[in-house]
Formats: sequence, C-alpha cells, structure tokens
Amino acid sequence: MLNALHLPQLDFPKDFLWGSATAAHQIEGGDDHSANLYRETTENYAEKSGLACDHWHRWKEDFQLLKELGHNAYRLSLAWSRLEPEEGVHDPAALAQYLQMLEFLKTIGVKTFVTISHGSKPQWFSKAGDFRVRDNIKFFLRHLQWLIPKIKDYADFFLILNEFNIGGGPSLEETCAFRANSLIAHAKGYRIIKSLCDTPISSAHALRACAPENPFEWFDRQFAALDDWLSNEFFFHGVRTGEIVLPYRDVEFVPELKDALDFYAINYYCRRVVSARSGRIDGQWPTATHLRLIDKDFYLEDFYPEGLTHGLLRCKDRPVYITENGVACEDDRWRILKMALDLAAAHDAIRGGVDLRGYLHWSLLDNYEWSSFVPRFGLVHVNFATQKRTPKPSAFFLREIAQCNSFSGKTVQKYLPEMPILQFYPKQDTREK
Repeated sequence: MLNALHLPQLDFPKDFLWGSATAAHQIEGGDDHSANLYRETTENYAEKSGLACDHWHRWKEDFQLLKELGHNAYRLSLAWSRLEPEEGVHDPAALAQYLQMLEFLKTIGVKTFVTISHGSKPQWFSKAGDFRVRDNIKFFLRHLQWLIPKIKDYADFFLILNEFNIGGGPSLEETCAFRANSLIAHAKGYRIIKSLCDTPISSAHALRACAPENPFEWFDRQFAALDDWLSNEFFFHGVRTGEIVLPYRDVEFVPELKDALDFYAINYYCRRVVSARSGRIDGQWPTATHLRLIDKDFYLEDFYPEGLTHGLLRCKDRPVYITENGVACEDDRWRILKMALDLAAAHDAIRGGVDLRGYLHWSLLDNYEWSSFVPRFGLVHVNFATQKRTPKPSAFFLREIAQCNSFSGKTVQKYLPEMPILQFYPKQDTREK
C-alpha cells in the first residue's frame, strides 16, 4: 500500500483485455423466478433486490457507458431463471432480449465473457436440491444444449459456472457433494459446448488465499492447507488429472474432467485468515491491514495483493484472465488504491511467467450485493432511488490504464492528488543485463 504512489511503469502484454464484470440478478431487477428472490422473500431479508439497477430496461445506456469508459471486454451472465422460469418451459422474450444485448456488445467492439450460471438458478432447480443432488446435473446440461446453439456466435468466451469452488451447504458433506457435482457439471458442460463451437471455455474460480493466523502454529497451518484444498486445489487438481479428491469421499475419476478448461478465469479479492481454534475456521485479520470501508460488517475487509500473485503463479499451464477483482467501499479513493496494488501484483505474476491476458473489474455498476445495497463495488455510482448513473474517479483511472495498456505511480498520483508523497528511493536494478 505504501508503494502505490511510487510504482514503476508497468506495461501489460499486447492485446490485453480491459473491462468489467456483472451478474444478472445483481443488476437486472425482476428476477422473479430465481432461487435468490425466493430466499429474499421467505427469509425476510432486510433489503430485497427489487429493480436492482434496472439494467433489464437500461442495458443499452449501460453498454454505451461501458464503451465510453474505454472497456474492450465485458463479463455478463444470462439468468437461467429468466430463460427457463419453469422446468422445461422457456421464455422466448427473455432469450430475444439477451440476443439483442449480445449483438449490441458485438457491434460496439466489446469482447464478451458470457457466464451461463452466476447466481440466477431457477427456484424449481433449487427446490430439487441444486447441484447437491447429482441427478440434477442433467437439467443444467439440457439447458446448455438448448442455449448454446442460440448464443454461440455472440460469445467470445464462455464461463460455465461461477465460484462453485466456495459454494456448498450447511455441512461439510453437503459442501463436498456440491463441489464435486458442480465440477462434473462443468466437465460435461465443457464437452457439450466444445461439440457446438470453438469458443474458449472456463468456469470462474474464486481464488482464496488461505493464510494461517499463526504461521508457526502447526494446527493453523494444517487447517489452512485443508481449506486451500477444499476451495482451490481440488479444482486445479481435477481439471489437470480428471480426479475429484475431497474429504470423506471416495476418489472419483471423471474422464471428461481432464483438460476441461481452455483458460483460467480467476476472481480475487483478499485473503482468508484461518484459525484452528475457531469454530468457523475464520481467524482474525491483521490489524495493520484490516480495513472497514463500509458501514457494515463484510467479509472482504483486507488488502492482500501478494495473494493474487501467489495464486496466479499456480496457473502457469494455461492462459489466464482475471474475471473479478475489486473492493466494496464508500470512498472511491480506496478503489483506486486497491486496483493499483492488485494490478501491480498481477504484473508480478506476468513477470513470473503467467500468461495473463485480461483484467475485468468487479463491478461496472454499484449493485445488489446478494442481500444488501450497502456494499458498493461499482466503477459507476448508482442512485437506486432515481437509477442515475455517475462514473466515479476510479472509472477514469481504469480507462486511462486501458488506453495506455500500462500505468505507474504517477498515474495513481494523478487520481489521488491529496495523498502525501513521502520521500522514497526506488530500488536500483543492479543485475547484469
């Protein structure tokens, strides 16, 4: 954090993609047949998604803004709950609108990362047990066989599932069943899509930097290693070998799983501190880096850019795109600072041999964060009463980076002019050329 104003010039690879990401339920509004909306209603959430950002009616305005902000790539999801609101019943009007949206993005020259499932599963699917029940995979595969032929000409990249590696259920048994079945759904889905088109395919992986609260405490280290396997390595190991290895389950070999990935899609925010002496496993964040940036307890109250470097270094066997990265804050200056630090960390990974090809910021718009409107992640401020969009300084910071395909501490200084520039002597490179 201290070095942000003194970063050297960091140049990114030629043809690097710069953009942002969203999820249907969080911005569209009116996701009436989703499991999310059902929970909002039945569990009496303090805030409900309602119209969200009303993107379903304002998408053209939002995409024009996207282009004005210099994005050449955009990640969006197509709500399964809109497309198949009842089992076996499709909504042609919803499909027609998604096709319009995808075609518009193509005409304005924006590469699309199309996510098939990002938090908008139909309530009928959730009621049947979601992916915790293996037999339910067939419903998702049927959805892919119906949808992909209709949209394949508009997608530049496909993301089958989002962050299933940290999903699950109330028990370890249900969690492991969910993750194993989701991995199989990904593998079989990959084969279906590959049979229909040559578009690069992945699933978005929530990269969790699992840090022991006390690195010299044996139990903390073991719990952190187990947490890392449960959330990260079972996925990487699975797509590299075809094996699904999770606790208290017999190992499975799934032939379709091996190499069922064309690139890594990495979502990264911060570390998870792990304690063996906490019933929830979560330990205490270090006081020096614990940042409460909104008036609400939140699970991302930490900056840990080196976790992104270390995580990306696990992904040297395929191309990589960062498909989510951001921070929930009221003061947009934190967003600029965190983006600079994480991009510097990503650049370190490139220097270490990672084939990183793009960066998508989470998120384009302030949105509904699954249970509340308080956490604001957007490059663009949304007044939820009037639906007025106002780009924040961070939006212009990212636009300048995209235009130059590089940035430095001077770029950060330009957007954070009030930050004091302390005396600093850059390290001299004394290595032989």
